[in-house]
Amino acid sequence: MREITAKELNINPITAISEEWMLITAGTEAGYNTMTASWGHIGSIWGRRSFGMGTAICYVRPQRYTKEFIDREEYYTLTFFPAEYKDKLGYLGAHSGRDEDKVGKVGLTPVFGDGYTYFAEASLVLVCRKLYQAPMLEEHFVDKSVVEDHYKAKDFHDMYIGEIVKILVQD
Repeated sequence: MREITAKELNINPITAISEEWMLITAGTEAGYNTMTASWGHIGSIWGRRSFGMGTAICYVRPQRYTKEFIDREEYYTLTFFPAEYKDKLGYLGAHSGRDEDKVGKVGLTPVFGDGYTYFAEASLVLVCRKLYQAPMLEEHFVDKSVVEDHYKAKDFHDMYIGEIVKILVQD
């Protein structure tokens, strides 16, 4: 993989996240976990000089095993794959790393960076340094139908905003 700048990144974040999905991964070679996600954001906030800081936001429910790793670590990665990996992403989203070596089961190859993990089969990796974490709270939903549609168990996501510190693309 090779590194590119934020200005070189050319994706449609809506389709990349919501239709093609991504893996949220946190941890190191000493221990990591990953989960599939179809909710998230890529953009900028808290600009530096005249250029906004590139950021990525991910959302993790409290019961997800990956949350323990994101809470503990400084970095997380958002990893995107070619279309032929969608079945594998489906499996990774439906099974817990608490119960099995799900990454090994689907045959992905972890790559360990300095404080982060991603997968060799990826087409795009965003390495994010955690900046902000906050729970989503029921009383803050203006449109209460979102709660009715997505949070019947009241298991509201935590939101993580990370500075995109490295972007890797497949050669």
